[in-house]
Amino acid sequence: MATEPLIDRQFLEKLERLTIRWRKSFPGLIGGHNQSRFAGAGQEFLDHRHFHHGDDLRAVNWRAYLRLDKLFLKMFQVEPRVPVRLLLDTSQSMTTGEMNKFDYARRLAAALAYIGLVRLDTIIIHPFSDILGDSHCCSGGRHRFAPAADFLTRLEASGKTNFLEVARQFVTKYNNRGLLVIVSDFLSESEPERPMQYLAELGHELFLVQLWADEDRTPPWDGELDLTDAESGERLQVDFDAEARERYTQAFDEFAGQVQRTAFRHGGRYAGVSTSTSLEEAIFGHLSRAQGVA
Repeated sequence: MATEPLIDRQFLEKLERLTIRWRKSFPGLIGGHNQSRFAGAGQEFLDHRHFHHGDDLRAVNWRAYLRLDKLFLKMFQVEPRVPVRLLLDTSQSMTTGEMNKFDYARRLAAALAYIGLVRLDTIIIHPFSDILGDSHCCSGGRHRFAPAADFLTRLEASGKTNFLEVARQFVTKYNNRGLLVIVSDFLSESEPERPMQYLAELGHELFLVQLWADEDRTPPWDGELDLTDAESGERLQVDFDAEARERYTQAFDEFAGQVQRTAFRHGGRYAGVSTSTSLEEAIFGHLSRAQGVA
């Protein structure tokens, strides 16, 4: 049975006019103060070299081939691009909600990966819960999108969220700084402030994308409720009415505000998105206003 694609072709075409943005200056990288010079695709011509099997045919000097009957590759000055790492929450809490947060997060991650690929960014997709999962690196243009979409489609949600352990593993794995996009509901037993500070102090630029289902913010139920924590399995019985719902919504908004302040406090950006929001509005609206894409 064929699996429905995460994003349809028509929407992918709309994404091609966007680019992923960062604010920090990363010396030696695009957006930094210093340029690097090495052979590759770019804007300013450097030199020629002989063509080798596996080289990109688009960089061949076909005029030289017509004259000399030999294949030469054009070399250009390029700047190393800022690495974009996308941490995707795959914990069990992401499976809650009538409009599944995990499915929405995968579609959002796919959209960001495609935007980066079109602009020749290198995107590393890293699922996480209590630990970092196996990653997928995609680069080289829009034609590399299919493997990234397949990787996201195969992901499954399980486990608890442990931001501190994930942050520790992340900085051990990646010692070069870059843009770090975290897509999560940020629901965990501990506050995300300390691990976010840890990542920011090591030079990573944070872009926090908080997802919630409508019932996460405004539960529609009334009466005696038997609640079960999606990650810990703990159970709680409560009486729920309109007054309790109002207090709960206020508490949720304060929690979302804390996540936002965490991002801003460390020079990062924040976007809060409900899963009832269309993916197009999330990208061209919420993420654009947060200056995460432009």
